[in-house]
Amino acid sequence: MKYETVFILTPVLSDVQMKEAVEKFSKVLTDNGATIVNEEIWGLRKLAYPIQKKSTGFYTLLEFDGEPTLVKKLETAFRRDERVLRFLTFRLDKYAAEYAAKRRSLKAGKPVTEKVEVEVEAKED
Repeated sequence: MKYETVFILTPVLSDVQMKEAVEKFSKVLTDNGATIVNEEIWGLRKLAYPIQKKSTGFYTLLEFDGEPTLVKKLETAFRRDERVLRFLTFRLDKYAAEYAAKRRSLKAGKPVTEKVEVEVEAKED
């Protein structure tokens, strides 16, 4: 299954410490059999509201393929790490996965060559 997780790290970290934390969570995923599809470090951004008296945080997005049990292990690692202010993990359906692939290819500057076929099921009332 395809998943995407976004987490916010505390802004008091140095760049080295921030990258170290991202590598730690990437390692949790790969050690448990996941394949990391995409990693984006969005950098220091302003929060919508203060969290733990902080108004900014380091945002990171990880997109991965893995088993559903893996999400629980990752979120446990997030909860145990005091550097993480917030996190959100969700499963990508076929439309979200198609959008994510398109977004990755546009970000890389490549034209979209891979077309994901979508099956539309007719609903009976």
